[in-house]
Amino acid sequence: MQKNDFLLVSPKVLPPVFEGVILAKQLLADGTAANSSQAAKMAGISRSAFYKYRDYVFKVSGRHSDYLSLNATLTDKAGVFSAITAALYKIGANIITIHQGIPMDGTAAVSLTIDNNENTLSADDLIETLRGVDGVLSVKAL
Repeated sequence: MQKNDFLLVSPKVLPPVFEGVILAKQLLADGTAANSSQAAKMAGISRSAFYKYRDYVFKVSGRHSDYLSLNATLTDKAGVFSAITAALYKIGANIITIHQGIPMDGTAAVSLTIDNNENTLSADDLIETLRGVDGVLSVKAL
């Protein structure tokens, strides 16, 4: 194996310390723990184990399969982008990334990545919903 290769391994076959490191990192990230010492203690691992493995143990979730990348062309008028975000909120889709170009010739290009996990609509229905928003000229999935 090369120096930068990674393995995806089920936690069922790893020592419990690795799950403790993941928990400690999560406690730090969400602010439950004020510092790494407190996070390690709350996770039931030693501080030295946390420091030893923190840069090498990561949690990978399968949720990214619910991400949907979209390109949209909008009319360059006030409220159109706000109407798109409101429509996404209404159907339960979570916006992950947004990139909007500078408007030219009365239109603006927007790229969105959304988490469609909580949404009950299919990707096609979601796109049709966005196409129905006033001022949206086109929407397509990447």
